[in-house]
Order: sequence, then structure tokens, then C-alpha cells
Amino acid sequence: MKRLFAIALTTVIAVPAMAAKAVTVKGSDTMVIMNARLAEGFMSKNPGATIQVTGGGSGVGIAALINGTTDIAASSRPIRASEVDKLKQRFATTGFTFAIARDGLSVYLNERNPVRELTMQQLFDIYTGKFTNWKQVGGNDATIILYSRENSSGTYIYFRDNVLRGKDFSPRAQTLQGTAAVVNAVANDPNGIGYGGAAYAKGIRFAGVKKDEKSPAYTPSLETVRSGQYPISRYLYLYSRTRPSGHMKKFIDWSLGPEGQQIVTKVGYFPVK
Repeated sequence: MKRLFAIALTTVIAVPAMAAKAVTVKGSDTMVIMNARLAEGFMSKNPGATIQVTGGGSGVGIAALINGTTDIAASSRPIRASEVDKLKQRFATTGFTFAIARDGLSVYLNERNPVRELTMQQLFDIYTGKFTNWKQVGGNDATIILYSRENSSGTYIYFRDNVLRGKDFSPRAQTLQGTAAVVNAVANDPNGIGYGGAAYAKGIRFAGVKKDEKSPAYTPSLETVRSGQYPISRYLYLYSRTRPSGHMKKFIDWSLGPEGQQIVTKVGYFPVK
């Protein structure tokens, strides 16, 4: 009997432990590259952890959080009161918010466009359709081609609420999936204009943005975003249903720490501290 007991005990001990559950991060396309780099950096320091990052848009990420199909929602806009209410109804929690980075929401122009700066009012007039020709803002006699994000995008909502003051986009605006697509379109269109995260500036240039005619123009940088001189800056957020624990907590803490914030800066965004 003693020998049989010893064999059974050995068998139980030999069964390998189950792998830790992956932490899922879903949402903002603006943040997807940054979140992927953060996940890679964190997993290299924590071999037992798995962080899975996907995009789809801020609205998609928050909907997944409410539906219980992601652990973390990534959003380039604040969560709405109506979304918090849904979270509370389903899970009896208002969730937890973590500002993970800062972004200067940038206005993209083609490198051949002679226009160098625009006021907030001019951006309003361009994207609501009042201005349709570049000569109306000091540029060439050419039709302004508008590029925009899809309406599930947090960047779309932020631009609408803070630049268009809640007004609708011009029906002439071409909707594209993802910031990279907007950048690519403007890079290949001398008369194009777009908007999106500061980290995506490849093959285009930023327009200097002025609060009004009497103000100086600024492009997004750590200094101008921190000081509030650049007029279209925002936080980028991670949301969770419950107070983070385990690898989720470690990932968020690490992302907000020196190593994570260094990655935020390398990607092209700005640290929160």
C-alpha cells in the first residue's frame, strides 16, 4: 500500500501547471502600435505573461469591455456616461480609468502643400464644408480633399467635439479605417488634409495650429502639449471593468513606469508625467 501511494503522489506532482490566462487589450487604432510595443516590452521582462493587443477603434474596445469580451479597452477618448451606465448595469461596477499617454492630435498636410498653419476656426470651416478651396486659407487654387476617420474612432469623436464643436463633418469627407490609412492618403494627395495621432507622421508634415488669428502657431511636441500651447491635445486611456490584479495590474503599472513611458515616447506620443 505504501508503494502504491507513493506512485500516485508522484503522478500528481508531475502534472504541469496551467499557463496563465492571457490579458486582452482591444480598441483604439491610434494606440494599437503603442500598446503592442508596451506588450512586447512587458512580456520580455515577464516571460510567464501574455498580453494580446488588437485594434478596431475606441468604440469597439469599450463595447467589448461592456460585453465582457476584453480585459482592457484602449480608447483615445474619455468613456461616455452612457457607456459607464451600461458597465454598471451589467457588472455592478463603473470601471477603472488609466491615462497611459498624452497625444497632440495632429493635422496632416501633404509635403507639397504651401499652407503651413491653420487656425482652429479655419479647421472648423474646412471640415464642416464652408471652405472647399485651399486659396481660402492662403494656399493654391485647388479643391480641398478631406480625409477622416470612421465614426467608431475615438479620434473622430474627439476631433468632432473639440475642433468642430459638435457639428457634423462635411459629407465630402472621405472616411478611412485607421490613422495609417489617413496618413497614406494625405501623403499621396497634394490637396489632401487629415488628422490623427502624432506618432503616425510619416511622409506628411504637421500643420501649425493656432488658437485664433492673433495667436502663434504650434505643432505637437512634448513642450507644447505639456504647456497647453498646442490647442488639440488629449490623453490616451486604458479602461478595465474591475480593479486590476495579477498580470493585468503588473502590465498597467509597468506601462506607467519609467520603462513603459520611455516606449510611449519612442513611439511618438508623450509621457503622462
